[in-house]
Amino acid sequence: MSSSLYSDLIKTINTQQKIIFYLLLQLSSIYANSKAPKLTDIADLDYQKLTVDELPKVVETEKLDYKNLLEEHLIQTGKPLKPVKRHASSKTVDTTVCCPHCQAPSDFLYLNNGQADNDQYRCKVCNTLFNHKNRFLKEITLKCPHCNDSLVKIKQRKGFSIHKCRSTDCPYYQKRLKGLSKKELKAFQKNKTLFKMHYIYRDFELSLAELEDTPDYKSPVQLKNVNCSPHVLGLILTYHVNYGMSGEKTAALLYDVHQLKISGQTIRNYARSVAHLVRPMTDYYPYELSDQFCGDETYIRVQGKWHYIYFFFDAEKKIILSHRYNRHRDTQTAIKAIHDVVRRFEQVPDNLKLIVDGNPIYKLAEAFYAQNGIGFEVIQVIGLTNKDAVSKEYRPLKQIIERLNRTFKANYKPLGGFNSEAGPLAHVTLFTTFFNFLRPHSSLEKGRVPVILPELEACEDMPQKWIKLLQLSEQFIKEKQAI
Repeated sequence: MSSSLYSDLIKTINTQQKIIFYLLLQLSSIYANSKAPKLTDIADLDYQKLTVDELPKVVETEKLDYKNLLEEHLIQTGKPLKPVKRHASSKTVDTTVCCPHCQAPSDFLYLNNGQADNDQYRCKVCNTLFNHKNRFLKEITLKCPHCNDSLVKIKQRKGFSIHKCRSTDCPYYQKRLKGLSKKELKAFQKNKTLFKMHYIYRDFELSLAELEDTPDYKSPVQLKNVNCSPHVLGLILTYHVNYGMSGEKTAALLYDVHQLKISGQTIRNYARSVAHLVRPMTDYYPYELSDQFCGDETYIRVQGKWHYIYFFFDAEKKIILSHRYNRHRDTQTAIKAIHDVVRRFEQVPDNLKLIVDGNPIYKLAEAFYAQNGIGFEVIQVIGLTNKDAVSKEYRPLKQIIERLNRTFKANYKPLGGFNSEAGPLAHVTLFTTFFNFLRPHSSLEKGRVPVILPELEACEDMPQKWIKLLQLSEQFIKEKQAI
């Protein structure tokens, strides 16, 4: 190759390098001035963790009777307390309005400021001041445990209301204010909503009695009416649940290999009926538990939208304890998922710890149970790196629940989502049943299943194990109903 050709190639390469350098400069300028959101390093995120304050003081409102008060006034003064004497120009009080504290009728009420459009009243009998729009007696009054001021309801969230102490003289507020650094104080003065400064209490609408609910699988087929042999049903469950095959693929496999013609919809109907039968045993079986529990939520696609499955897992025994489904990622579902763990103890251990991620719904769930006298600790592992001692100690448990999520997704994804809410309810129940009773786990001794049932050990193959498990589930329901 001639020297002139070498020199031409070098010039061409140099020209291309200049063009590339110029284009990179242009792209960097475009990116710097772009309004598109820019990625932020997770290590640079500056946010406050959700904190839950102690419970407020609850003061019961004393109920009075205006008739007794009138009698006491007569005894003390010797004169009866007469109704309000109104001037001719005075506004009258509607006869439907009465005092919320002592039930005195409108004759003993007068407009506190003389203006009817303001509707502020005062009772002559008990001296109570009230508003027409808020004229009903509160059974209890919530007060700040730090300054004893009454709490004000500021927001209504799904499942709970938020009450706040607005006093700036409250010791809680003053302590938080003094604890701010110079940088934080400047940020607080610019935007006070960035910091939690006042005492806050969340009043939950749920009760412990409402936490037990039965999913509705809406299956049009009863197992007693299934038009196939038990062995064929066992084959269907093995292919559809164990190997995560869709209804259509399971139907094709049954026809290609076993010459059995069953539609994909029929297979899904069978699966929902089986899920309805095994759910009581899966949810209420007396599992032997360890002291290592972790939880997380994962995604599932229903009608083209992302819904959520909440798992709680015994990390040592490899047992799924909760598999709640909901279309929303909310506090109520987190409370119900944790309920599936705590109800398994006759007495909740003092050192019970639940390892979760940074989602605040789990701290709110902890607050709900604390209000109901059930104490445990929610430990949050936040971020991807171990920047504190808590993350370093408990990250292995967080990784275990993430591994369970991946196992579930690998089983669910071939199904391609669901067309109704009955589908995910049934599928996650069947997956949990398979995971707890039928699926060998490599981290357990000799790769055994998490929950060993002697009746299943005697079965030769997986279809027989499924049929025997259905029989045990039916027996479990009968024994539970007999108690």
